Amino acid sequence: MNALRAIVVDPSAPARLALKEISAPTPSPSEALVRVAAFSLNLGEVRGITTAQAGYCPGWDLSGVVEQSAADGSGPQTGKRVVGWVRSGAWAELVAVPTQNLAEIPEKVSFGKAATLPIAGLTALRALEKGGNLLDKKVLITGATGGVGHLAVQLAHHAGARVVGVARRPEGESFVLDAGAHEVVVGEQILSASQFGPYHLIIDSVGGKVLGQALGMLAPGGTCVNFGASEGAEVTFDLRKFFLVGGATFYGLIIFYELARRPGAEDLASLARMIDDGRLLPQIAIETSWTQTSEVVQKMLNREITGKAVLCIE
Repeated sequence: MNALRAIVVDPSAPARLALKEISAPTPSPSEALVRVAAFSLNLGEVRGITTAQAGYCPGWDLSGVVEQSAADGSGPQTGKRVVGWVRSGAWAELVAVPTQNLAEIPEKVSFGKAATLPIAGLTALRALEKGGNLLDKKVLITGATGGVGHLAVQLAHHAGARVVGVARRPEGESFVLDAGAHEVVVGEQILSASQFGPYHLIIDSVGGKVLGQALGMLAPGGTCVNFGASEGAEVTFDLRKFFLVGGATFYGLIIFYELARRPGAEDLASLARMIDDGRLLPQIAIETSWTQTSEVVQKMLNREITGKAVLCIE
């Protein structure tokens, strides 16, 4: 195959990213070649760009059309519209994707909306699973205006939970309420969230002081799931408020570990169907050409984006 274009790390370029030609991928027998239509950005991959070596091809989430199905016969067949993820290299015109990471998407679901699902949607879903049955249970979600948090609020609401979301800025309050939260706590101090607790499940992506305060709000047998540290990696908390509750659990979630244990294709398909029938509404703050990737990445690093950013390949 001929060379193709991709976003690669170039330390001399704006945001250390440039659109360049790379060699076409050679798929393994269990990989399909996907012609990418759109990809979305995640904070983890974006932060990784700041230290990545020149020539590295970033990107996790993608959506598009299967151009060549897997040689072993697994996964979606040629011509199918799909959504999926890879560990790196999704920001390219053509990507080899393991079929266990791919799911077909309904015709009415746009490539842009589908592209928001893989890492953010699966992280939200797997984090909520740690709480088991959420019907009429109290759930606290920090970082509720982020890509994962916003989806987690919606999914928890549909599971019948009593959802309390945390928004860092006042303008995020209505955004979180519209997603299905029953209450919203605004600011970087969340002690006021205790009035709505204690919580059966806490989902945290903020770390720092927010996580330290949240760990004192668990109900007996409750679980706190952390998957990020946007505020800070160092946490101070009162152990007595944690262990004296009884049966409290603190779980560290990294989505790639979870997906290695249980592939996400079926969950991705379920999330796509939820978009199709209107139960899940990804909040896309920016949807633009992939030629604007550097500018959008910088906005994300500056924390100027509420919701997801999607880049489309023309």
